[in-house]
Amino acid sequence: MAIRAYLRFTLAILLLSTLSTALYEDQVGLADWHQKYIGKVNHAVFHTQKTGRKRVIVSTEENVIASLDLRTGDIFWRHVLGKTDHIDQVDIALGKYVITLSSEGSVLRAWNLPDGQMIWESILDVSAPSKSLLYVPASMSAGKDNLILVSGGSSIYALSSIDGQIVWRKELPINSIEIQQISQSHESDTIYAVGFVGSSEFVVYHISYRTGEVLQQSKSSFGSGFCGETSLVFDDTIVALDGQRSSLVAIGFKNGIINLHQTYISDLIPEFSGNVKLLPSRFNGMLAIDIASSIILLRVKGINELEVAEKINRPSAITASLPISKEQQAFAIMEHSKSGIHFKVKFDNDLTNEVLRETLHMDSQRGNVEKIFINSYIRTDRTHGFRVLVVMEDHSLSLVQQGEIVWSREDGLASIVSSAMFELPVEKEGVSVAEVEHNLFEWLKGHFLKLKGTLMLASPDEMAAIQAIRLKSSEKNKMTRDHNGFRKLIIVVTRAGKVLALHTGDGRVVWSVLLPALRRSGKCGNPSALSLYQWQVPHHHAMDENPSVLVVGACGQNSDLPGVLSIIDSYTGKVLNSSMLEHSVRHIIPLPLTDSTEQRLHLIIDGYLHAHLYPRTSDSVKIFLQEMPNIYWYMVEEGKNIIRGYSLESRELNTYDEYVFRTKQLWSIVFPSESEKIIATATRKMNEVVHTQAKVTADDVMYKYISKNILFVATVSPKAAGNIGSAAPEEACLFAYLIDTVSGRILHRVSHQGAQGPVNAVVSENWVVYHYFNLRAHRYEMSVVEIYDQSRADNKDVWKLVLGKHNLTAPVSSYTRPDVMVKSQSYFFTHSVKSISVTSTAKGITSKQLLIGTIGDQVLALDKRFLDPRRSVNPTQSEKEEGIIPLTDSLPIVPQSYITHSLQVEGLRTIVTTPAKLESTALVFCYGVDLFYTRIAPSRTYDSLTEDFSYALLLLTIVALVAAIFVTWALSEKKELREKWR
Repeated sequence: MAIRAYLRFTLAILLLSTLSTALYEDQVGLADWHQKYIGKVNHAVFHTQKTGRKRVIVSTEENVIASLDLRTGDIFWRHVLGKTDHIDQVDIALGKYVITLSSEGSVLRAWNLPDGQMIWESILDVSAPSKSLLYVPASMSAGKDNLILVSGGSSIYALSSIDGQIVWRKELPINSIEIQQISQSHESDTIYAVGFVGSSEFVVYHISYRTGEVLQQSKSSFGSGFCGETSLVFDDTIVALDGQRSSLVAIGFKNGIINLHQTYISDLIPEFSGNVKLLPSRFNGMLAIDIASSIILLRVKGINELEVAEKINRPSAITASLPISKEQQAFAIMEHSKSGIHFKVKFDNDLTNEVLRETLHMDSQRGNVEKIFINSYIRTDRTHGFRVLVVMEDHSLSLVQQGEIVWSREDGLASIVSSAMFELPVEKEGVSVAEVEHNLFEWLKGHFLKLKGTLMLASPDEMAAIQAIRLKSSEKNKMTRDHNGFRKLIIVVTRAGKVLALHTGDGRVVWSVLLPALRRSGKCGNPSALSLYQWQVPHHHAMDENPSVLVVGACGQNSDLPGVLSIIDSYTGKVLNSSMLEHSVRHIIPLPLTDSTEQRLHLIIDGYLHAHLYPRTSDSVKIFLQEMPNIYWYMVEEGKNIIRGYSLESRELNTYDEYVFRTKQLWSIVFPSESEKIIATATRKMNEVVHTQAKVTADDVMYKYISKNILFVATVSPKAAGNIGSAAPEEACLFAYLIDTVSGRILHRVSHQGAQGPVNAVVSENWVVYHYFNLRAHRYEMSVVEIYDQSRADNKDVWKLVLGKHNLTAPVSSYTRPDVMVKSQSYFFTHSVKSISVTSTAKGITSKQLLIGTIGDQVLALDKRFLDPRRSVNPTQSEKEEGIIPLTDSLPIVPQSYITHSLQVEGLRTIVTTPAKLESTALVFCYGVDLFYTRIAPSRTYDSLTEDFSYALLLLTIVALVAAIFVTWALSEKKELREKWR
């Protein structure tokens, strides 16, 4: 037994060493690149003390906390928090700690400012989700145990700045109170906690900063109610917006006495109309309101008096106040105009004079300014200079100083929602790449020069020629196609509605465009991009016309809101067409049909389940009507636990639009809500290439059940629908279904007792692999299901093939009940998984690898042979020759199989694979907060030479062989002559 175990272990090691695809250290970066981003900035705090590096601490919508170099914009350090750990507020304490409040006020952390190491973390018990506030006193002094205040719900916490321990907690007696502001009196250690009870009652608590004792409590009612927006204008005065958003209520609470005064906005601004909101800016004696994209600055002279200080009508943004001295505060305004973006700095006590005024010229594709953060510095003449951090509409981040853009970051790439790879243009000028590489003389000449350079026999001119050849041969960044298909454009759409084209050579942005249809406007208040599709690929006249892509978006989450559609040139980024649709967008179906101009047909399903055909041309309608009886589609309604299948009928009877078609429900599968809940679905890629339907085994031939209509559905018991551990093993169960989406027939169903999600799955050819958690074993598992077509089993008879009685050419109908055979197996897996994908190659010949995005934000390449359901403990000799790996209970994880090497793709969400022209190679693009690109060869590069192949040695060997041939020929001639003279 020991010998047998040793042999198994040795065989496994040999297989792992054969399947590993490691790189040498100096090869990392030759065919891959990695880019780091942070996302759209929500909060920013500057740290510009004389000692240490000047930096800015930012938090973003992607739950990232980062420290950026103010000089270059580079990342000093960053941390990506969890999906649900949203950052509420950020501040700096004692000049050396970064304080962050997240998860709706329930998690407070302190980070070391220089290196980003976490100093301490405190978990707070917040009873209900509510507005959370962080208050770090400005009067903190080093060497003392200062208190940091946090409010959430009806509780106020005071925590030690040294170790994060809770010093005191005050549970306010009114449970329904929502704290709006926390301030501190300059004259004493009293803090003010002000908030609303319900919508009409205002409450003030005077609390001791050191002990948490409630010193005084006051409350007052306001008949019109409050909408919940407030602005702190003095330590003891706030201004609130009433429930109808038509008036401002100034509230003073000095000495425990509450005074309220209501001022109608129409009295201050006669032309007032539209929506009003208070801007979250802290001014001393002033507040800012936003009315229909106009910013109004109001000065508070007392509880009973508000006056308009300044009005900015153009699209603009304003910063919070920045203390310059005890008497003065500065703030900045950025406003758009036809001549550019105007940057103004003013003091709060004198709005008529501008301390600084500059005009900037930014790329129009960045959109409008959304947020700005101001910071000051001392010039050489001892006057104050100002810099401003600018967040643009496309989520990019820039630093502006002295009228110039110091640096910019394309942080919108941290929020990609859809991506696809497209071909580059064919080389038009000079000799094409294909002609160069198929010219034998040029090839020999180039490698002869390389040989001379290796032997140090080349002249200076020849060395220059060698260098030019090397540059040309290694030009992975050229803007033309290569014959291997490695150079491509990665076109991505971000959440901001911006489309960017990245070059696969080095990841640089080739072009970018902020779609006008996806920008905020009166017609489309909350636009968002949905998907990116191929629109037109002019194969027959590629030299004369550029291909284009289609971007479909929506004006909001509501299914009744209209959608938007944009068509963009793939090579230049020019917007060819951008318009708002008259209908909503619920589902998008790219059809495998093209019209006479090679535009691909698409169906857009609206909220009423009407199908709209695009492009709207008579030619597309004619082609579509011919294929309409063969078009089926389905929708998964996860909230209702229903899957429905549809087909198309004739045009709507009550409309004259010839591009609108009626849909008909064919089938539905209703999962019982008391026992199952849909948590995951997966389908095959529509463009996946399958090399052969037959799978030849050691002693048999099996035919794969290949259908593009297979849908994988995973459901769990309701108690197991939460996080891992939310249900006991006896209460949890996972069900996996394979469903034919044309007929609605369930092809296969399997249950996993004691298992729960999250479930990640990938479908390819005739198999599906899915990942889940086994509560009984306390480990993750991966299962594989392969489905085979038994109706073609008779084709194994050679005589039937010879006599033509086989059914290989028999028509196949999805309505025919299939005779299928299923093989399945489960394995333990070490890691939690974020995403699963599978490699794809040009002809589908190369063996496949699973690309697994792990919880550590790395991508692992796992050979599909490890997930073969035919694995057994003791494979036969014929199965070993076939390549069957002996069965083990766990899947191996080889460190050399990580295609991301030692890099982390922070916030990894999606892994996209595209085939290259070389059958052995697949292109992989991963995105989350970071971007990563590489190319992999699952079966090694059997159809090409590696980049480090020594051509000089090859030529030297050829020359040596030719010389040896001549020498041996001469020696043979001499020997033959000597024999003749005998």
